[in-house]
Amino acid sequence: MDNLLQVENLSIAFFEDGIRNIVVDKVSFAVKPGEVLCIVGETGCGKSMTALSILGLLSANAHVIDGSIVFDGKNLLDMDEKELDKVRGNEVTMVFQDVMNSLNPVLTIGNQLTEVIRIHMGYDRKSAAEYAVKMLSKVGLPDPEAVMRKYPHMLSGGMQQRVMIAMALACGPKLIIADEPTTALDVTIQLQIMKLLSDLQKEFHMSIILITHDIGLVAELADRVIIMYAGQFMEEASVYDIFDHPAHPYTQALLESVPCIYDDPDKKLASIPGVVPEIYQDIEGCRFFERCPYTVPLCRHEQAYTEFRKGHFVRCHRAEKGEIPIAKRQ
Repeated sequence: MDNLLQVENLSIAFFEDGIRNIVVDKVSFAVKPGEVLCIVGETGCGKSMTALSILGLLSANAHVIDGSIVFDGKNLLDMDEKELDKVRGNEVTMVFQDVMNSLNPVLTIGNQLTEVIRIHMGYDRKSAAEYAVKMLSKVGLPDPEAVMRKYPHMLSGGMQQRVMIAMALACGPKLIIADEPTTALDVTIQLQIMKLLSDLQKEFHMSIILITHDIGLVAELADRVIIMYAGQFMEEASVYDIFDHPAHPYTQALLESVPCIYDDPDKKLASIPGVVPEIYQDIEGCRFFERCPYTVPLCRHEQAYTEFRKGHFVRCHRAEKGEIPIAKRQ
């Protein structure tokens, strides 16, 4: 099966006062039609920058300095803004993490949703309104006709996020990028939104890239998982291998920080010492070195990102050699 999205050796840098700071360093990944790929990592590791670069939504001082982003056979980096506009909101859409600031506060939900439908699908005003009501109903909003007349501040955070998902789905995209879509929501609403995304993905057979720092959210939704740290991919595997056979020490540490219903009631959750380095482009060896419990002198040298088992990639020479103990999760 051909890949819907193919990203190769993508590098992104910020430029400020003549100084270049690389924040995403030569990452490569692919997404197949109908597949759900989750990119997981702590805040500040480059997940959102990777996602924004796909749609050409980087800030003015951030630039892709190397690599390619090929969607459905077309390199998005070769497109101008007019060409990208035909892809954005139509074939590829995005659900942003800051839902409170993603909707225009001075326009009704109906105006914002029908604008998307009319621009990308060519519907007239009446047909667009009817279709918008149908989409709001599809994402589980009660009384969608009333929602159409409301302003964003009149809706709860969960309802606003459902509106954003309705906008993302309206034009029947092939790929949705969900950038931490449950960050501002309480736990109960988080579960509802994730179940909604899962159900809609199956119904429309669309691909999803889910960006999150919460590895506990990915178990039910993901087909494959990428673990990202300090601008690099540390590990990639199927969701089953990530949870049952985590190879990289960082992946293991993330899993140990999440409670499991099978854990001993007296077990204390582990925490990862230290923080993600703010500037990491000059780190020659493993970027997790300062926080890793398994370091040896060789870890200070560059680590290759290799496939040490079929479909299972890792950036750790000790994990490749089987020197990192694997604590199987129940």
